[in-house]
Amino acid sequence: MNEGHKTHRVVVVGSGFGGLFAVRELRRAPVEVTMISRTAYHLFQPLLYQVATGILSEGSVAPATREVLRGQRNARVLTGDVTRIDLVDRTVTSVMPGKETITPYDSLIVAAGAGQSYFGHDEFAEHAPGVKTIDDALALRGCLFGSFELAEVETDPAVIERWQTFVVVGGGPTGVEIAGQIAELTRRTLPGEFRNVDPARSRVILFEAGPKVLAGFGGRLSDKAARELRRVGVEVRVNTKIVGVDGTGVDVVAADGTRSRVDAMSKVWAAGVAASPLGAQLAGQCGTQVDHAGRIKVEPDCSLPGHPEVFVVGDMMSLKNLPGVAQVAMQSGRHAAAEILRRLQGEQSRRPFHYRDKGSMATVARFRAVAGVGRLRFAGFPAWLMWLVVHLIYLVGFRNRLTSLLDWAVAFGTGGRSERTVTRSAIRRLQAEAPPRLGSDHGSAQPSPSGTPGRLGSSAPPTRRPPQ
Repeated sequence: MNEGHKTHRVVVVGSGFGGLFAVRELRRAPVEVTMISRTAYHLFQPLLYQVATGILSEGSVAPATREVLRGQRNARVLTGDVTRIDLVDRTVTSVMPGKETITPYDSLIVAAGAGQSYFGHDEFAEHAPGVKTIDDALALRGCLFGSFELAEVETDPAVIERWQTFVVVGGGPTGVEIAGQIAELTRRTLPGEFRNVDPARSRVILFEAGPKVLAGFGGRLSDKAARELRRVGVEVRVNTKIVGVDGTGVDVVAADGTRSRVDAMSKVWAAGVAASPLGAQLAGQCGTQVDHAGRIKVEPDCSLPGHPEVFVVGDMMSLKNLPGVAQVAMQSGRHAAAEILRRLQGEQSRRPFHYRDKGSMATVARFRAVAGVGRLRFAGFPAWLMWLVVHLIYLVGFRNRLTSLLDWAVAFGTGGRSERTVTRSAIRRLQAEAPPRLGSDHGSAQPSPSGTPGRLGSSAPPTRRPPQ
């Protein structure tokens, strides 16, 4: 099996939840583990929106992978973009600028994760980036805080309104959490700091193509989340599709076919995910299929059809309609590693992967969240407290847990946010996207649901490369 190599070689592609938990599961195994990832850090993606909104630093949610695995002597880390997996020769090819590396394997775990999906409209990405990487979060942070800096020096009320309008596309957990935090930022953190503009008059609009936000949480929690979002000032627009995105706004179509436009300089896309292209590459080699999200169909034990030595886990695998959440990645990564260990010990049985659903949760605003654990449903402060404890447990490293807890105490207790640096390059990017002079809005002023003074806009009511 090793063709002369004495120690079993395990290659893990990706440093996310699936990859990291697989490597850790092999810490006492008689194997050589090589983790290959395009990033040099392990990203705790569920908290990325807090980096974008100034609550947490990027270091708190993205510790260096080498530091995390420093004490695991059978593991090494390679940084590089995996461009090819050869199932016949059993090699993984990764590329760094000016350098190509070919790594052989005896067992392979592919946990390259997923990126943003624009449902066939990739051109939207230029003006409505997602929040899937540290780069995305830092760019969004610069956009949010930079918008107010540019609004402060503006004299045209129409231009100011565009700078102070924030559009979030997608009513899933990520979209709801981002919209809620932007609203709290504008109403609790920034008021009183500017003289020419009032951040509390900002407009935060959440668009969802379906009939409800957080639809996967059930009707009761979904309704509670929508009410809480509106309470903090978010305009929730359901049954509304985005049909156009450009530098100065979005075009939307309501359920009745009415088309309108919302002018906004800041747009965030949180509406869908697409698995790493490595899934399609593997499917082409072994003759299997990928689903609509690019996930590859795997055997019950998470192995690739016809290649029991290759495991595909987390967001890349299609198995029993499992959701693309962190717990699925963690558990499937551990399962794949355990399967490798059992085979090394001489066991021939291929145990199917059984997912243990530990529940779902999402924060809506300060001290407000929704959570579902089994048949139990929580909302409000108890759900928020549960969210706090769970995320503290799964953050990697005591230092990150401590600093995050302190940052949360400041942010949720006082409204202050320590991560608010806006670089000159971020301001330049925003200025480059803005036209020299925006014309005035068409239509009459309309009162917003939050009770703030009228907004200029449409005459119709305003509606609403993957990580490794």
